[in-house]
Amino acid sequence: MSNARTYGGYRTGGLWAAAGISFGAVVVGSAIALFGMLEFDERCMHGLTQGPGRLLRVRDQAFPPATICEFQYGEVSSIGGGGVLSVLLWGSLLVLVACLLVALIAECLDPPLGSDLVMPMSRSAKLRRTGAAFFVTGSVFLMVYAFAGWRLVAGPSSACAAGADWGTQVPKTLEYSFFPPQATCQYTSGLTRQMNPDWVASLATELAVPALIAGVGFALAWRRWAVERRRSRSGDEELRSVASGLDG
Repeated sequence: MSNARTYGGYRTGGLWAAAGISFGAVVVGSAIALFGMLEFDERCMHGLTQGPGRLLRVRDQAFPPATICEFQYGEVSSIGGGGVLSVLLWGSLLVLVACLLVALIAECLDPPLGSDLVMPMSRSAKLRRTGAAFFVTGSVFLMVYAFAGWRLVAGPSSACAAGADWGTQVPKTLEYSFFPPQATCQYTSGLTRQMNPDWVASLATELAVPALIAGVGFALAWRRWAVERRRSRSGDEELRSVASGLDG
């Protein structure tokens, strides 16, 4: 039992806390930005939102979420397109990504004891901690991927028609890919459109990175735990062998 605490693991609690707080800030800030996008394009189209020159086109920005009205001599955007909220969202996202990646990479390492950054930890405890990280990041990736790509899984060649009763107006799937989950749909009018917004397809792809790192950390922890277990069993067998020899 004493040998179980001779190993070390980095103290990542602060990193996980910072990642959680920044994630909450991204969610709340994005919700506010999305609310600000409501009917913003309609206000631009009907002249309720004034800009420099005549209106050229309206487009949506993936992150920070915003509707941008492009005028002849400049742009006007909803609340997420600039100002304090945009800075908050970008800052929170950077903190989230940095803390998450550093914490996950730290879980892959096996540092020696003796540093303030390292805490005593048994192989079993490290296996449980890396398993929890892998479960959370893997679950998030699978949920987002399922949301973005379930129609591809249902039938890649007919992904654009999946999930709706089109009758005789079935859109065609011109091309598709599983990673990122995306397809180009062509409607009977000749109009083409992506099955998913680009930011959704990108997010589903990028979330595979933390899940992969967490998986590597879990695999390494499992291997170290298995090696220790085999050594423990081998030591117990040697002790029994010696004990039986003495008894004989």
